[in-house]
Amino acid sequence: MLTWLQRDSLTFPPLDKALREPNGLLAAGGDLRAERLVQAYRHGCFPWYQDGQPILWWSPDPRTVLLPGELHVSRSLRKVLRQGHYRTTFDTAFVEVIQACAAPRDYADGTWITTPMQQAYIELHRRGIAHSVEVWQQERLVGGLYGLAMGRLFFGESMFSRADNASKVGFVTLVEHLARWGFELIDCQMPTQHLHSFGARPIPRDEFAGYLQRFLDRPSQADWQS
Repeated sequence: MLTWLQRDSLTFPPLDKALREPNGLLAAGGDLRAERLVQAYRHGCFPWYQDGQPILWWSPDPRTVLLPGELHVSRSLRKVLRQGHYRTTFDTAFVEVIQACAAPRDYADGTWITTPMQQAYIELHRRGIAHSVEVWQQERLVGGLYGLAMGRLFFGESMFSRADNASKVGFVTLVEHLARWGFELIDCQMPTQHLHSFGARPIPRDEFAGYLQRFLDRPSQADWQS
């Protein structure tokens, strides 16, 4: 039976209570205040829902992750990186990045990054928990992504691209920095062919929970102003 969250409690049900169909649906309801979102990621779940639905919380099994040391970069993308057509920054345009990620896509009907979701993650950014990667072509923002950094784990949320390979350049740059900063795992949440091409792979939910236990409270060398 699906658990409905109470607004006055930040407690989530155990991950093994998540439904098998749809895969990983753990709970519904609650709100998107910063404290609940932080607790959700620490617990191993994340919000994902459409306009008109209650807030839905997910913990799929298996979980798609990327270990920084397993990053695969194709020869063609390495060439793009060497050419230096794009400039990459961190945390200089978080609001613009999340708005671009929420914009309509040709291949999708609607967006799950609702206005309340945007406001919630902007608040997490103000608190130093959510971060953005920006990819620029001269002074134009052409790609980027955002997610949460907690301990030695990065929880990826969404990316966008307005120019060839722009989001890929941003993603590779992020992963290479995370590796230098001592991060152990990047949570990609759900499987996509795009992420698999970079070396992302599924792991059992129990194994993912083990990473949370070991690395959520271990400091990293992250310098988001670099």
